[in-house]
Amino acid sequence: SLSSISSMASDIPQIEGLLKALRLFSANQIDGAEDEATRILQKNPLDQAAWTLKLSCLADRFYVDELENNDIGLAEQVIDTQIIATAARPGTSFARPSTSSRAANPILRPTSSTGRPLTGVVRPMSSARPGTMEQAVRTSRTSKTARAVSSQTARFVRLGTASMASNADGPFVNLARLNVEKYAKDPEVNRQLFEYVFYLEGDIKIAHQIAAIATKEAEFGDWYWKNQLGKCYYRLGMLKDAEQQFNSSIKTFKHPETYAYLAKVHSRLDQPGQTIKDFQEGLERFPDDITLMLGLARTYERLNQMDESVSTYKQVAKTKANDIESIACIATDYFYDDQPEIALSYYRRIMQMGITTPELFMNVGLCCFYSQQYDIAIACIERAHQEMEKEIAADVWYNTGQIALSIGDIKMATRCFRLSLTCDADHAESLTNLGVIMMKQDKWEQARSLFYSAVAKAPHQFEPHFNLGLLCEKSGLYSEARNFIMKALELFPDHSPSQKLFEKIDILYKIL
Repeated sequence: SLSSISSMASDIPQIEGLLKALRLFSANQIDGAEDEATRILQKNPLDQAAWTLKLSCLADRFYVDELENNDIGLAEQVIDTQIIATAARPGTSFARPSTSSRAANPILRPTSSTGRPLTGVVRPMSSARPGTMEQAVRTSRTSKTARAVSSQTARFVRLGTASMASNADGPFVNLARLNVEKYAKDPEVNRQLFEYVFYLEGDIKIAHQIAAIATKEAEFGDWYWKNQLGKCYYRLGMLKDAEQQFNSSIKTFKHPETYAYLAKVHSRLDQPGQTIKDFQEGLERFPDDITLMLGLARTYERLNQMDESVSTYKQVAKTKANDIESIACIATDYFYDDQPEIALSYYRRIMQMGITTPELFMNVGLCCFYSQQYDIAIACIERAHQEMEKEIAADVWYNTGQIALSIGDIKMATRCFRLSLTCDADHAESLTNLGVIMMKQDKWEQARSLFYSAVAKAPHQFEPHFNLGLLCEKSGLYSEARNFIMKALELFPDHSPSQKLFEKIDILYKIL
């Protein structure tokens, strides 16, 4: 009967207290677990299990993947004393990628605002250009300030103040009064305390102290603590000490994460050959590890070795069919390899996985346009315009201008490029295209001004240098034309029009 069922239901014990908090935490309901742990601590502030669980909840909420957090700002380039070679040969440094015939063609694969070939996704390292100091200063900064960009500033400041927001009375743990040695020796607490201090408080000094004591307590035989010491040394800029810790960790226990961290250190030391070797050694031990394969593909990409990079991304896609980064990079390669139909199938696959960003709609629109599917192309481009944000508005208007040029509507293209410059005054591609349009309309002075602006904004692009050289040659300014053409050839040695124009000007110099 109903009465017997209700009496049986009342006899079932309700889960409360620490067990409920642990169940919520295991189900990834971090907020509920934290609230339950807080209630336990309000009743018994000395409950170590609840205290440890709350540390885990707070650290988990503000966790940052250290393998992805590898951007290098302007300040690091200025004070960097770890890089050995300042004038490396092409292909032996990330600052001087490969320039062989196997490298990406700047015509077929355009470069981003940082001077690297366009990739399928935006990553932290894609915002850094390890070139000369002059180029680093010229590179536009998204912070909209005149302060030097540093990867160790704003992000870690925000993480350090996150604990204040989590507790109205201040930080959950008062590090100034914490007995670090006592808790670092306790194996039941030290890992959670380290992650709280490292990720949320951002106090690397105390985090290093905890890791050092825990390593000593484990008699230097725990690979986990060696990895944490290496991460602390990396954050502190002590790259050689970090390398030593990760090498020691691999000798203790071989873990794919350790190989990735070691490769990250060698990448920061500007040693691409050793970085590739680290990833390959890790893949020999763990053949199907996605993290290692993605790291290897990104390294090839940074070295401008696009064939090896795309081949590695395809291996990632075979191993993990829903990896968005690999699918997007493969699609990008097919698009710039003049196969928009195949690229479209990859982008549609990403849309089927629930990704509906304006960047993706713009890419689908471009693929449809170059595949002669004009009705779908217009709908996708309109959707990209509807959903675009300020950060990508310049690129969306630029791509729209490119489509207008393709259909011969010069007036609409000019408006699109001007709107692109309104959204981002440093958009060098729009400046260059506007200059070409002005040149075609015999407005040479306006074209010259636009080309000079493009050269100043993007010294890594060969197009504005070549266009300026051609304009100076037509105006009879052979000395300036020669200098600009030489710079264009330095950026793209195989550019045939630049070679022919240089030979034409060089003959005049020899006659004189």
